[in-house]
Amino acid sequence: MTMTAAPGATGPAAWADDLLLSFAQAGYMRAKPDILQPSEPFLDLSGEDIRKSLYLTTDRSGEELCLRPDLTIPVARDYLASSGAGRPAGFCYLGPVFRHRGGRPSEFLQAGIESFGRRDRAAADAEMLALALEATSAFGLNEVEIRTGDVALFNALIDALDLYPVWRRRLIKDFNRKINLTEDIERLTLATAPGRNEYEGVLAALAGSDRKAALALVTDLMSIAGTTNVGGRTVAEIADRFLEQSTLKAGALPRDALGTIKRFLAIAGGPEQAIAQLRALAADAKVDISAAIDQFESRVGFMAARGIDTARTRFSTSFGRGLDYYTGFEFELHAKDNGTEPLVAGGRYDGLMTQLGSATPIPAVGFSIWVESLTQAGRKPAASGSAT
Repeated sequence: MTMTAAPGATGPAAWADDLLLSFAQAGYMRAKPDILQPSEPFLDLSGEDIRKSLYLTTDRSGEELCLRPDLTIPVARDYLASSGAGRPAGFCYLGPVFRHRGGRPSEFLQAGIESFGRRDRAAADAEMLALALEATSAFGLNEVEIRTGDVALFNALIDALDLYPVWRRRLIKDFNRKINLTEDIERLTLATAPGRNEYEGVLAALAGSDRKAALALVTDLMSIAGTTNVGGRTVAEIADRFLEQSTLKAGALPRDALGTIKRFLAIAGGPEQAIAQLRALAADAKVDISAAIDQFESRVGFMAARGIDTARTRFSTSFGRGLDYYTGFEFELHAKDNGTEPLVAGGRYDGLMTQLGSATPIPAVGFSIWVESLTQAGRKPAASGSAT
């Protein structure tokens, strides 16, 4: 990729404009979503860090709005509202986003790509990583740390283990929240330890039962006792919590399943090594996650075909980006001397379109670029010149 700054242009935005021109030449149309967005999609679908950092307001009708904290959801909403919704389409963007970030500026530039509707998922995933690497190279960074993961592998494992619905929901929900997932594993470890209590029979009867029926039973019992709320929680909220705890305390997760989860989350390293370890785990634990592993292996093949040195990539089964809508491949690119904040990050989010109102599922994958961070980590943009 070759970039030439516009004559007389200075600053990160000028450099990013040239980057967008290269994306357009690759077939991605420029998207310009509104800065003010409905807050509900971000509150419901984004990660906890984004939800806590929103700048909220209301219009005259009382609708709650926010300054867009990122551009993925706004670009997706505009695509779904267009006549081309459902058909393959690719978009690129550059614009300000707004998040409370402590002592750092709350307004900052974000560029990126979103690809919708492509059914060749492994190839599309590899293309996103290749374009992201071209972007860092264009800013003068040819040696970046490539961190990758795949939440689809974790979801496939949890499905194959046939856990009680309560724990299946909880583990999948908490995957991108590392502290919460660690707490889940610790609690499951305690739950499978020997020991009985006087309520174990009742708890075991509730554990894994139909949620609707169990909630009705607990709600009726609390109503009979004359309890309407405790500590500000409604009867339904208390009953839901009790159902979850009953599943936990009754030892809902077999020891071998817990061991399999822990072994899975410990897999890390090069992708070829990880694939071998995943297949060995599946065989030893007698779980069928071959479709997810095959997709992972296919993606690695497409990455190599695009010239990516897969030996440079670090894969971890426990890697997650903290965004609730991711469903598969995830990645981050980091400067070698700064491992905390990513310069570029993205992944696959096939479930987002239906959550935003699409009647049918639409495959989606993309990435975002933190323009100022990438500029600072690479060479400073000049008034004119080129970078390859």
